[in-house]
Amino acid sequence: MSLEYMETGTFVAQPSRVQVPGTLRVVSWNIDRGCCFDQIVAFLAQHNADLILLQECDLNAKRSGYRNVARDLAQALKMSYAFGVEFVELSQGDSALHGQATLSRTQISNTRVLRFQQQSRFWKPRWYLPNLPPLQRRLGGRIALVSETRVEQTVLAVYNLHLESRRGDDLRFRQMCEVLHGTQEHGSEIPVVLAGDFNCDVTQPTFSQAIHITQFTNPFEGAAPQPTIRHGKSRGSRAIDWVLHRGMIFSESPVVHASASGSDHFPLSLTLKLF
Repeated sequence: MSLEYMETGTFVAQPSRVQVPGTLRVVSWNIDRGCCFDQIVAFLAQHNADLILLQECDLNAKRSGYRNVARDLAQALKMSYAFGVEFVELSQGDSALHGQATLSRTQISNTRVLRFQQQSRFWKPRWYLPNLPPLQRRLGGRIALVSETRVEQTVLAVYNLHLESRRGDDLRFRQMCEVLHGTQEHGSEIPVVLAGDFNCDVTQPTFSQAIHITQFTNPFEGAAPQPTIRHGKSRGSRAIDWVLHRGMIFSESPVVHASASGSDHFPLSLTLKLF
């Protein structure tokens, strides 16, 4: 397995459709490798989303029991899935991969990986560092997993991203701009959902301006966005996970599920309605 590896599949009983016509229930969640698999499944099954964007999914890694986390979640939830590789994890056994997974109640198509040109060199293997789990030596770099899914007769473009956790917000801003630029390939008739772990507060003026210039809406934006990571994480408890959308859709009921267990991040959910 390598950085070019991509996996798609479906456990949906045909024909498939979203549960409420004209609406899409969305969850985005950094699941911290998928190590607490049963708790993650329990939350996702309870909230019964139509579209799920997951970051930090393991495939064949020792720390998560050598699971194919994306496939196993899709099977448990009876959904379609796509998985794209962010890193080859050198400390987690042979062929251990790590990346993003997008799950949908309907078919997923046209999946590809947008690997950012701007990357941190923090994770790069070095001759003087052993491949031990605490050091997280890796090959690869941050990505957005790009897919399309369908809500009735409407095609929806989905960008599942994970921006860099190391270095400063200047790098994260450049990576986000790569994604925003990439979304311009979709015509105005195709709604876009852009969600994931941004590793920063995108209500900051520089980020917020870029988001609004490219006509995205941030339903989680507010005077004091609710933290999406647990207190005690290295940079403290703050809002770093977001769901944005653009096009002929509007959102309602954005929620940060601070009582959820299974990860050091909290899941985000909302309902999207098509015009």
